[in-house]
Amino acid sequence: MTAVEIPHGSLPPGRFPRRVPVRQVLCLLPLLLVAVVAVRHRDVLAEGFGHLRSADWPWLLAAVAATCLTWVAAAFTRQGAVVDRLPRRRLLATQFAAGSANHLLPTGLGAGAVNLRFMTVCGIPLARSSAALALYLLAESVTRVALLVALLLAFPGALRFGSLVPPGATAPLLLTVAAVAVVAATVLVLVRRLRTTALSFLRTALGELRSVHTRPSRALALWGGSLAFPALQAAGLVLVGMSLGLPVPPVHMAVAYLAATVAVALVPTPGGLGSVEAALVVALVAAGGPAAVATAVVLAYRIITVWLPLVPGALTLGALVRLKVI
Repeated sequence: MTAVEIPHGSLPPGRFPRRVPVRQVLCLLPLLLVAVVAVRHRDVLAEGFGHLRSADWPWLLAAVAATCLTWVAAAFTRQGAVVDRLPRRRLLATQFAAGSANHLLPTGLGAGAVNLRFMTVCGIPLARSSAALALYLLAESVTRVALLVALLLAFPGALRFGSLVPPGATAPLLLTVAAVAVVAATVLVLVRRLRTTALSFLRTALGELRSVHTRPSRALALWGGSLAFPALQAAGLVLVGMSLGLPVPPVHMAVAYLAATVAVALVPTPGGLGSVEAALVVALVAAGGPAAVATAVVLAYRIITVWLPLVPGALTLGALVRLKVI
């Protein structure tokens, strides 16, 4: 055997090499992910910007304003989900950054992780932070579906469901949902540790729910913000549609948006990229819009709501990580 000498370099005795700068790497990771996503969707970006050049700019500016207000609505909802007072400016910046993270990870995991980290840094225990996150998701889902149902009852002819759901697709869809529910219930019954964890989380969530609703200001922020959020998103699509001359009544466009987003809520794609566009085009066509104009509206809308805020949001996310806000 031959002995091999390990060089020590200039390190003093007893010292180890410097650790990897994890926080600095995390600051640059969002920008890297944005670049990867943008390259993969470069054709969509080019076509979307092309449609924006022919749009009526006052309506587009109003759509941008509605998009900015969605972050304010999200901040109100997040604050309403916890009794503790959160720092307002950091909370708003976190929602802007969370929007960018949400478009880089599937099914809302990005925004959830950012907000969970933010609340724990603010001193809220992990169990209560998780309960607040679940309460936010519940309130946003309930108000979105309730708003859709209310508009469908008020305007029953807004969508032609025959063109949205293929013949014979309803029964398999319902069977799939039922099968998933049965499997989940069976797993909870058979796996004791999982059942114990789920029950503990449920007790914490119910306690947080009661605490929030004992304070009218928190309850108003929770439900008012969760109602304003999808309403502002739908308003953004309506404004883009008006800027491009989509021949569909504004209320019908709003119904189409809500129906499409509810339909793709369980599709595990980053930020709904691809699935949301397809569902929105189908929904707008079902509302009576020409396919070509509906496609242009959806691409322009996604440019405003997803692609334009993506780089600033990633920069904000990196800055929040560096400042140890999250």
